[in-house]
Parts: sequence; C-alpha cells; structure tokens
Amino acid sequence: MSAETYRDAWGIPHLRADTPHELARAQGRVTARDRAWQLEVERHRAQGTSASFLGPEALSWDRLARRARLADTARRCFTALEQKDPETAAWVRAYADGVNEGLTETTHPTSTHPTSTHPAPEFARTGLTPGHWEPWTPLGVWLATHILFAGFPAKLWREHIAAHLGPEAVALFAADGPGTAGSNGWLVSGERTTTGHALIAGDPHRFIEDPGVYQQIHLSCPEFDVVGLAVPGVPGVAHFGHTGTVAWAITNAMADYQDLYRERLRRTGAGVEALGPDGTWHRAARHTETIHVAGEDTVEVEIIETDRGPVIAGGPEGLDDGTPAALSLRYPPRVTADLGFGALLPLLRARRVADVDRALDAWAEPVNVVQAADTEGGLLHRVAGRVPVRPAANGLRPVPAWEPGQEWTGWHTPPRAGLTEGVAVMANQRGPSTPLGVEFAAPHRAERITALLAGRERWSASDMPTIHTDTHLASATPLLHHLATLTTETTGTTETTETTETTPTTATSPTTATTATTATSPTIATPLTPKAAALRDRLLAWDRRMDADSADAAAYAAVRSAVVRRLAAHPALAPAAVAPAYPEVLQPWLALVPRVAYALEHLLRADDLYGIDRAATVRAALEEIAGRPPAGPWGDTHRLAPWRALPDADPAPGDEPGLAGDHDCVLCTSAVPGLTDRAARGPAARYVWDLADRENSRWVVPHGASGVPGSPHHRDQQPLWLDGELAPVVTDFDRLTKESDD
Repeated sequence: MSAETYRDAWGIPHLRADTPHELARAQGRVTARDRAWQLEVERHRAQGTSASFLGPEALSWDRLARRARLADTARRCFTALEQKDPETAAWVRAYADGVNEGLTETTHPTSTHPTSTHPAPEFARTGLTPGHWEPWTPLGVWLATHILFAGFPAKLWREHIAAHLGPEAVALFAADGPGTAGSNGWLVSGERTTTGHALIAGDPHRFIEDPGVYQQIHLSCPEFDVVGLAVPGVPGVAHFGHTGTVAWAITNAMADYQDLYRERLRRTGAGVEALGPDGTWHRAARHTETIHVAGEDTVEVEIIETDRGPVIAGGPEGLDDGTPAALSLRYPPRVTADLGFGALLPLLRARRVADVDRALDAWAEPVNVVQAADTEGGLLHRVAGRVPVRPAANGLRPVPAWEPGQEWTGWHTPPRAGLTEGVAVMANQRGPSTPLGVEFAAPHRAERITALLAGRERWSASDMPTIHTDTHLASATPLLHHLATLTTETTGTTETTETTETTPTTATSPTTATTATTATSPTIATPLTPKAAALRDRLLAWDRRMDADSADAAAYAAVRSAVVRRLAAHPALAPAAVAPAYPEVLQPWLALVPRVAYALEHLLRADDLYGIDRAATVRAALEEIAGRPPAGPWGDTHRLAPWRALPDADPAPGDEPGLAGDHDCVLCTSAVPGLTDRAARGPAARYVWDLADRENSRWVVPHGASGVPGSPHHRDQQPLWLDGELAPVVTDFDRLTKESDD
C-alpha cells in the first residue's frame, strides 16, 4: 500500500498511507481534487496575483500582499524550516507535490478519480489554468489567511476616533471589530459527563466562504490516526483534531502581536531612507513589482521595507490623498522566519495532553487559546503563540519609528488557566490571554455558555448542539432599557419601567431572572404614537431569542439598525465618518456605522454621548420601524452571505438560507446592524470531540466536503448546519467506501 483514499457518506476524505510523507502527499492530492479552485485562489492571494483573473476588485488585497511581503516571508520561513526541522520541511514539500498532482488530474480528469471528472467551472469562467505549488506555498496560504486575524487595522481606528472625538472615545468604541475572527469553545471534564471522559466542543467563527475555510479529513498511517478540521492548502490538522486518545481545539486569543510604525521616509539618489530611533537616516530596501489586473492595465507597486518591517500604506509622498504618512508593519513571522509549522507533525503524533502541550510550545501564528483532553483524564487550557514584549503604546496605535523605546525586547510566556467546576469556556472574552491583548469580545457568549453548562449535571456528546444553537441575545439589554423609558402620554417625567432578563439554569428552560430598573428623567418627553407604543410593549415582552422564525427578533433588529443609523449620522459623530485614505482592504476597520453597531451597548450606557439625546434617537427609531415594520420573521432578512472569489456567482437575493442567531448569541451569525441583516460571519464548522469513544464525536461544516458546484457533496451538509445538527465522525475504514489505489 502506498496511499488509499476512502469516502464516507458525506464525501469526507479518509486517507491511509505507509508513512507520514506519503500521507501528506495524499492529503495534498485529494484536497486539489475536491478544492482545486479554492486552492488556486488562495495560492494567488498569498502571492498577490489574484487580480490577474479576479479583476480590479482583488487589486487592493494584492497590493497589501505584495507590500506586506507575504510570499517572501513564506519563502524565508520555509528555508528556515529546512535548516531547523528538515523532517517537517520534507513533509510540507510532499503535500505541495500532492497538490500539484491533484491539480493535474483536475486539468486532465480521468475515470479513475470520479471526484475530478467535474473540474471547477470557475477555471473556465476566468480563463485560469491551475499553476504550480512551491514547497513554501502552504506557508504562504497560512500567512495570507491570518495576516488580518489579529486585527492590526484596529490601531488605525483608535487613532482615527481619538483624533476626532478625543481619547476617551477609544474605550467607548472598544468592541469586537468587524474583521476580527472569533470562536466558541468549551471543555467539560469527565466529572461532568455521562461517560466519565471529557468532551470538547465549539465552533470557530470566521467569514463564511464558499468553499468553506475548513476541510473535514481523516489521516491515518502507522504513526498516527487523526480526524480533524484542516485548512485547505495546509498539511495536517492544526486547530481542531482528535487522535483517538487526545483531542484539542482552539479559539482566537484576541492577542495583540502585530505593530504599526509611523515612518519618516525620504528619497535619495540611491533609493529610500527611513529615520531611525537613533536619529539617523537608514537605507530602506526598495524595489518595484507589477500587478496584472484582468481587463485593465497593469499596476506598478513600490515595495519598501525599513528596519521595522514592510511599508504597507503610504510612502515618501504620503497616502493617495497626499496626507503625509507611511506605515510599516512588524509581525512575528517576518521577524523570526518561523510560522510555527514545527508543531504540526508533533500534534498528529500526540497521544496525551502533555504531547499537545509540548507541540504547542513551537506554535507561532496566530495566537490561540487551546483546550485539550485525553483518555487518561489529562486536561489542558493554555495560550499558544508568539507575542512580543514591547511598550503598551504599541498595542494601542501606530507609534513613531523615529523615537526610541518602541522596540521589541523579547517574547511573552504564554499564560495557562484551569477549569472551574469542571468546565472551561472561551469565547474571545477576557480570560487567560488578557495580559496579551487590548480589546476582547463582550462576555455575553462566554457567560451564556457557562450558564447553560451549569444547568445540567452531566453532559453527553449528543447534548452539545443545544449549546451550539442557543440564540439568547444578552446584548439587547441597553436598548430595551431605553425603550422602557419612553412615554405613551405627555407628562412631566418619563415612565419608569422594570424589564427582566432571564438566565437559564438548564439548557432548555429559564427559571431565574434579574431585574434592571431605568431611572426617571425630569425632562418632558414626546408621547409615543399608538403603533410605536404597541411595538415598544411587544419588544419589552420579547424573550430575547434571535430565532429565525421570530417576528419579534426581526422587529428588535430593525429598531436596533435604525438607532445605529441615526447615531452614526448625528453631527456629533460626523467628524469620524470620513475615514483616512488608507488602502481599501483596511477600510472595513475604519467605517463608522459598523463601529457604532458593534459598540452600541457602550454608546447607550455611557454617562454622556457627546451631548446626543439618546432617548430622542431611540424614540425616533421606534417610530420609524412602527410605521414600516418588518414584513416577516428574522430569518427573512438575516440570510447567509458567504464570500466567493467570483461575486457574480452569488445566489439571487432571497435565495440564501435564512439564519437564526446574531453577533452576541452563542449561535454567532454576524450581521452589521445599520448596514445589512445578511450574515457574512458565523460558525465555519461545529464539532464535538468525545474522549470516551471517538466514534461518538460529531462535526459539520456550512456547505460540504466538495468545492465543486454540482457535486453531490457540495451542499449536502448545509441542512444539518442550518438545523444545528451534526454528522457522525467515522474512523473505521471497513465502514467507508474505497475510492482509488494511488
């Protein structure tokens, strides 16, 4: 046997080989068969060449990829890996070789490989021919996937909002930003399960892409047998895996490990120089690259790198609008030539929690909170990744490169944590990684998961979807409190109305409540119209669940969006509405409406909001929606909006599936209130790892195992994903269908 490919009922690939290298080659080959278009898009994005077939819409990304030196950094990291860890380098090379073999099969399909007989139609539509993967390409794909993961553009937002509204606005607008990826994850020890063995469950929240960002896979050879969620284009199973005796999963630690430096650059006869912290000018590396753009002229891009790092925005002449500015990006892999790939093989070979722990000591990028458990009762809850030691100011905003004291002086020791009452919950809130970050997600998801877990004495793997799919929206409280103060009659004071928020002690039924009372105001309030008063009363009686079939959830979301729009349009916030002329790819972090939407809790609770009459704003929003209420339930407008490399491949409006959940629900399907109810972010996978018996584990992805439209496994898991159900994990090869001998 060299390598064998099997499939289960969901088309998920199960691979068996004699050696890890043959297995990596088989993984690359089967991924290219199933995801050829996706792999080639990712390869081009890593190289900054995607505009050559996707057109001008991809140009801003290509500029960033070139200027940030993603491909060059990947090459450096692979060269260092060859010297430091030749076994892993050869294993990665074998994966790239397999991808090239699979791409060839896609271009020239045969009856031997039925999954390749229908090559992705996107190649014909764009005229793209599959290219060649270099050994460093998987590292480039990983780097491109995560370069914006830590959200360094948030530093530009903090600088922008502080400049226009004052430094106090930074904390006021602090929230999980529009481009930040998050996750839910929880570990339940054996003392809290029906089997006496641990369970690990959760769901990574990322932009939902089509094909999906995670690939379900089973990798088996004499050295290891692992099921998990792989990133297409990268060998092994990095984030979520189960070896039979130990399992692990991650959430985003929300750590800050990328710095922006303001550079002073000048041109000389020999090139470009940058002013350093020693007060002298230093030669910067400089060259020019050409980006080909489908249907348009080529574009020249100047690449500059200072002693801090590559310049990603601006230059000696400033930004595109003439503003004098240049920003360099310093990120760990560029500094260390290490992406942490040395952890991948040890993770596959892990047998116990201690093995996972040792493997993660080599982890670099991105920085994660890891939960792991083994069949002997071992438990692990730690941060993994590389975070530089430097001044606190570096984490808040761009810092001047020409001033001393901004340097990196070492690396933080990743923190560790334990369990509380037999469970550990992470949902990007402040936790073990608090010393390493600046902004974290609101605590709502973590608190809700903790409450749900506390409501049952013993948990089984089959119970976990009740947590995955919980739709309670605790963040609705501030807006509902404002609604409670609105009057129905003209009086000298506004009403005082008590509102209750239920906190369940079980996964299914609320039994306790906390009461919040709004204060009276001495001002004379405009009375509500009867329709608005009826809508207010309806929302105050709402159960705060963002269910897809809930008309009340739709009404709440509509009022919330109207409040966001009105706040963002207020003259007091108008100075922040015009974003600086940074590259287009960074603009989502600088847009005012999403920032108001995600910080709405803070804005409504603040003692004062720049003199804005929030009661009047909420009243006007309520009247607006009462006059034009939503025509249907939440799922009518809260629809899945996956990212596709070819936008014109999107379904017609209304054809996307309707969704339950919301940004701060455990079922985190993120819309952008004030802009759209469509959800571009959500659970990119769901999983339950059972340490009692791996065959009792479960998983699901939003679409299916295949990235080829028309394949029977292109969309077959979507009904499960929408209904909160999970597919069985099958690891017995006798229960699988053999596809081919290679």
